[in-house]
Amino acid sequence: MTSFDLQASRNYDRRATRLLTGLYRHITADVNRAAAKGATVLDIGTGPGKLLSHMADARPDLRLHGVDLSPHMITLAADRLSGRAEPTVGDVAALPYPDASFEVVVSSLSLHEWPDVTAAVGELHRVLAPGGLVALYDFRFVRVREARVALAAAFGPVRREVVRPQRHPIGLFLRLSATGRA
Repeated sequence: MTSFDLQASRNYDRRATRLLTGLYRHITADVNRAAAKGATVLDIGTGPGKLLSHMADARPDLRLHGVDLSPHMITLAADRLSGRAEPTVGDVAALPYPDASFEVVVSSLSLHEWPDVTAAVGELHRVLAPGGLVALYDFRFVRVREARVALAAAFGPVRREVVRPQRHPIGLFLRLSATGRA
């Protein structure tokens, strides 16, 4: 997974505001449908915390956490979130959370950066509560075969869907999702 320095983190933050707001709104709506009142949600590869901010605005009842490899991204996220979520430096292949901690685990546009997808999916499985939802969003053109195989081995059936946020002319994004075994 790529770790951004401070300037790269700030540049990403500016671009994400312009380019990814529609996707973040779409993911937030998906989380709203999946998460029960007071659910605990983890955003993998949270970056500067834009998605967590959308979720916190939409659902103040959720207990939100974000993890990113870059300490600079986590600093930006902490500033943006002002205590509404808990951003933490960490690696998707070694998540710093106890077993079965989250009812919903999402990731937006970081799957293609994971160097060991199988290890990462093993960690998603470990931290997802039984019956919880894992949903990975990335670009449609990213190779996801390894992720689908790892998700199927850990969770069972995997849904693959094209995601087209409102006002996007084409479906640029893909969602892989699975439910934790009860």
